[in-house]
Amino acid sequence: MARADRPALTPPEEAARRAVEAVWRIESPRIVGALSRYTGDLGLAEDVAQEAVAEALVSWARDGEPANPAGWLLATARRRAIDSFRRRAARDERYEAIGRELDESDGQDDLLWDPDRVDDDILALMFVACHPVLAPEARVALTLRTVGGLTSEEIARAFLVPVPTIQARITRAKKTIAAARVPFELPPAEERRGRLGGVLSVLYVIFTEGSTATSGDSWLREDLAYEAIRLARMLAALLPGEPEVWGLLALCELTAARFPARTGPDGEPILLENQDRRRWDRSAIRRGQAAIDQATAVGKGLGPYGLQASIAACHAVAPSVAETDWDRIVLLYEALGRVAPSPIVALNRAVAVAMATGPREALAIVDDLVARDRLPGSYLLPSVRGELLSRLGRAGEARAELELAARLCTNTRERSVLLAKARAL
Repeated sequence: MARADRPALTPPEEAARRAVEAVWRIESPRIVGALSRYTGDLGLAEDVAQEAVAEALVSWARDGEPANPAGWLLATARRRAIDSFRRRAARDERYEAIGRELDESDGQDDLLWDPDRVDDDILALMFVACHPVLAPEARVALTLRTVGGLTSEEIARAFLVPVPTIQARITRAKKTIAAARVPFELPPAEERRGRLGGVLSVLYVIFTEGSTATSGDSWLREDLAYEAIRLARMLAALLPGEPEVWGLLALCELTAARFPARTGPDGEPILLENQDRRRWDRSAIRRGQAAIDQATAVGKGLGPYGLQASIAACHAVAPSVAETDWDRIVLLYEALGRVAPSPIVALNRAVAVAMATGPREALAIVDDLVARDRLPGSYLLPSVRGELLSRLGRAGEARAELELAARLCTNTRERSVLLAKARAL
């Protein structure tokens, strides 16, 4: 259906739009990566890539889709880059040299990319988009924009913020990278592993927001979660020797396997104990288990993501909540607490302890977190505490905790679950 604010597209225009969207979705990281390497300017690379997309919408509708659409977009964007260099009066020797090089090319070399160099371009693009000089929210936005190929509108919709806010974050991120003179290249090998953690954390944030939305009217944002999985798969293919890359991919796959059973017909949340496990995606479970095997085979030991994936695997293979290996999950959370201590890990361990040995010992863990004010303002702590108090028969205290959790929760679907639990008490 055509949008009300623009005229209906003709069949050739609609075909061109679909073709451009499909190519951009798949090839945008390679195109922007290659342009960034040529120009040394991420902002310019993305700008000329978008100009090429706009030109394709017109040209492909008129002349048909080219034989190599990705090569066409890259060649067109490179010509736009030359125009930009010339507008700068050729005062920069680097730009002059690039301009001469591209003038001598008819664009056909763009159709014959070196696969190894393409991989390097995408990997470099990830490291640049997740550079430590950027604020965390800017890294997320820039990664989804340049590596994921999402539009500003898609990113804004996923994170429930205004489009101008996302556009401003992306613009500031590009300016920051330029001002900091961040080179478009892979970090040296000795720095890469240290910087890899930042890349993984961005993908983890994207997936987590998709798998359990922090706000809004939907509990799941599957498009966002699956985009994180796509990027994680890409990263695993580029860095197969890094166990934590495989660990993150395994965690995402095993968590996403439960998506089909996590919501009802109207989008209402279905908690783990009530899920129809027959609806879990067995293919995703197999992929997740295979990724754990890959992480283990590297021989460097499991890190935080690998340990979380192992916990998710315990849930994935259990026939029911009662038959889950809670003792193993407690041990895995204890290991996770040693390598990556955090109040969230401690809270999750308390839940596992409650299932393994009972709520009394778990409540002591939670009360310690409360006493030390480790999760101020989070609805998760009173939510878990309310569950434990309920199991101990302390209904009045449990109801108060669940009502507090509901007030702190910004996701309307999850808030309704908490209020229903409170009313049941």
